[in-house]
Amino acid sequence: MKLLPVCGILGCLPAIHPTPFSEALYLLQHRGPDGQGIWQDAQGRITLGHRRLSIIDLSADGCQPMQYGKYVITYNGEIYNFPELKQELQLLGHRFTTYSDTEVLLAAFTQWGNQCWQRLNGMWALAIFNTQTAQLTLCRDRFGKKPLFYLLLPGGRFAFASEMKALMPFLPQVTLADDFVWMTQNMFAYEPTEKCLIKNIYRFPAGHCGVYENGRLTTQNYWKTLEHLHPVPARFEEQAEEFAALFTDACKIRMRADVPVGTALSGGLDSSAVICTMAHVARTQPEPQFANRWQHAFVASMPGTPLDETHYAKRVTDFLQIPATFVNINAAEGLKNLPEYLYLCEDLYITSPVPMMQTYRAAKQHGVSVCIDGHGADELFSGYDTFMFHAFLDCGFNPLQIQNLLQTYRSLSPPGEPQFAKPPVSFANYVQWVTGSRNVVKLLPHLPAELKKALGKPKPVLNNKQTSVNNVNELGALNKALYELFHTQNLPTLLRNYDRYAMASGVEIRMPFLDHRIVSYCFSVPYTAKFRQGYTKSLLRHAIAPLMPPEVTWRKFKMGFQTPIANWMQGEWKPFFTEIINEPQFARYPFIDAVQVKQSIEAVINNSGATYRQAEIAYSAINPYLWDKFVFSRFCQTTKIQW
Repeated sequence: MKLLPVCGILGCLPAIHPTPFSEALYLLQHRGPDGQGIWQDAQGRITLGHRRLSIIDLSADGCQPMQYGKYVITYNGEIYNFPELKQELQLLGHRFTTYSDTEVLLAAFTQWGNQCWQRLNGMWALAIFNTQTAQLTLCRDRFGKKPLFYLLLPGGRFAFASEMKALMPFLPQVTLADDFVWMTQNMFAYEPTEKCLIKNIYRFPAGHCGVYENGRLTTQNYWKTLEHLHPVPARFEEQAEEFAALFTDACKIRMRADVPVGTALSGGLDSSAVICTMAHVARTQPEPQFANRWQHAFVASMPGTPLDETHYAKRVTDFLQIPATFVNINAAEGLKNLPEYLYLCEDLYITSPVPMMQTYRAAKQHGVSVCIDGHGADELFSGYDTFMFHAFLDCGFNPLQIQNLLQTYRSLSPPGEPQFAKPPVSFANYVQWVTGSRNVVKLLPHLPAELKKALGKPKPVLNNKQTSVNNVNELGALNKALYELFHTQNLPTLLRNYDRYAMASGVEIRMPFLDHRIVSYCFSVPYTAKFRQGYTKSLLRHAIAPLMPPEVTWRKFKMGFQTPIANWMQGEWKPFFTEIINEPQFARYPFIDAVQVKQSIEAVINNSGATYRQAEIAYSAINPYLWDKFVFSRFCQTTKIQW
């Protein structure tokens, strides 16, 4: 079996000389350290490039760009169900000469055209060139796990790449986008849009395919989650049983690889569920396509900080009897590499990427090129406590359900850590929440007539983003909020971040929770499957409980994988930030309030009582300046291509 298209891709129309193109492609070398390929058609219409990270089919047979009939592809991603697709296509008359999923993908596109995207289970960003019509097809996976950028210039010049940095040589001049200020103020909001920090560069939208021809790009949306909801059993126990079967298969097909596979294990519920399910699959449903070595956990260790959860991670690895590498996150080394890390990440970030990048680098150093991780579960199951209040609206006036949610919320604070404690809540808070004018509108159909009269006529709901979502009325209040979080708020930025964190070291992340079958199922179940008997993520806990240590399964509080930025800013990083905020150019930088940002930084580095939240806000505020200093300056220095 061969899976190897994980990589970086680049292409341009019209074609350019291979030498400068190769230099631009090399800017993606970190994404594909195992080699590169370049293809150019005889008429000079297009040049396609590919940086290779070999995951499946380690031979040269699966190298890209690859031609299949009239089509040529360059592709970043993996199609996990390609063995099943291959069998189906063989019955339709297709013949294959390699063992790679790339050839299967090309055959699927040849057979079904743009209808093939619905059949794929995987992640991808790709370009397919039709050598007969000169039509270029672009496509990005359903949720945007793999990145794709493009630029449009006068004269029919068009280019695309996995990262912005590879497009810099094609720009006559590197300038900030017109919306740059808005993006600095909305760092978690611009990723789902087409906006980019650099003018004339755009993000290709997730869940879309498009065609570029005759100097024009047209796109269409091929995936909308709400069009794929389906009935679920009424009984919670049956829901958990169905989810367990789906999740097991999602993990199973992601274990297919010709290289060692690992897991970034935090010790939290989500990553623990992944590795415990993998262990179950390896014991009970082994496949010849599985990686020979999958059972390796990489645990970020932050001793001396309240963020360290290695105890729970070790509990999981001991339970499974598998090896673990505990990665001591090194603040001094992180500071030394920070400029390069920021350049590799290339976008704006609200916190330091150091712990995540050091963890995936350790995986690579141990020979692991694939990590199967637990990202996405918080957005599906409401792992963020603030979204519990949306579930109050689903409760109506059911006292037992209200009490369950209040009890669940109170248990989320980690013991002995006052700065992470949740504000106290009571039934009075519930009443205050649901009788707010916006929320009464949602509850009105369920209220007794006397209460409706007492509340009076509610004010109209304004700026409700949910009204733009197709079939939104099929969802309850909690799932509506999670839908926004998943598709247009947190998750797109999280996926971008983790792609950069891991690919900086040539490591691919696979995410079972982002299997489209899992996503559709989680938005089909009611809120009672997510909050139950005083627990969050109830469906996941009950489905995976037989496979996990109880101490981890039934732990109520969570920390999340965070950066100990407060400790660092008051310790090893203090001289760095002191120097930064006293630079003359810092005071003149026009895109931040330099005086206010300086005060925020000083309030952290000079105050041992500063909280993690204060430190994150301060780091986020100074990030545009750090981006300008370490990223934009390098973008501007890129050698230009005569195009």
